[in-house]
Amino acid sequence: MKRIPKHIGIIPDGNRRWAKENGLKKEQGYTYGLEPGIKLLRSAREQGIQELTYYGFTVDNCKRPKEQVLAFSQACVKAVELMKQENVEIFVCGNTQSSCFPSELLPYTKRKQQLTEDILRVNLLVHYSWEWDMKNAWASREIPRVDLMIRWGGMCRYSGFLPLQSVYSDFYVVKELWPDYQETQFLDALAWYQKQDVTLGG
Repeated sequence: MKRIPKHIGIIPDGNRRWAKENGLKKEQGYTYGLEPGIKLLRSAREQGIQELTYYGFTVDNCKRPKEQVLAFSQACVKAVELMKQENVEIFVCGNTQSSCFPSELLPYTKRKQQLTEDILRVNLLVHYSWEWDMKNAWASREIPRVDLMIRWGGMCRYSGFLPLQSVYSDFYVVKELWPDYQETQFLDALAWYQKQDVTLGG
């Protein structure tokens, strides 16, 4: 591929729908979204992507039943544990003052000043909302502009994903639910990106 996006945003939607379709409780679906995240990470590194940002969960997501809130919170903690084994730089961005923010992730809320160019950088949005971001003087400012957004689950919306960084993002929707991730879906998104007229308004 001739033109590779430097930074890709990932919205891994469809965990609850997938669980329901497979005869599971909704909260059980989040566990099945962990392996796809690692598979995508590895594929992104192979393709020369410099940075990924995953949507973990939002402030609004915490209005769901408590068993679901606990499940996706624990899934975010487990995701970071798995990513640590992949030799990546991890940065977690979200409202750390809330009781919904997993305390286990506090050590990852400060981005390194000296970033290593040859190591994939991975950001995870945890208990994040665009309103919180703006009210806290653009708290996500250490995360750079997003070139390509990919959303699984068939829904065509940003859901408040880094509004400033995604202002010129190209948006690609995968109809399959996130736990049904296949590498071909990711590669198809990259191939689609090759055909887009990226001018950044110029």
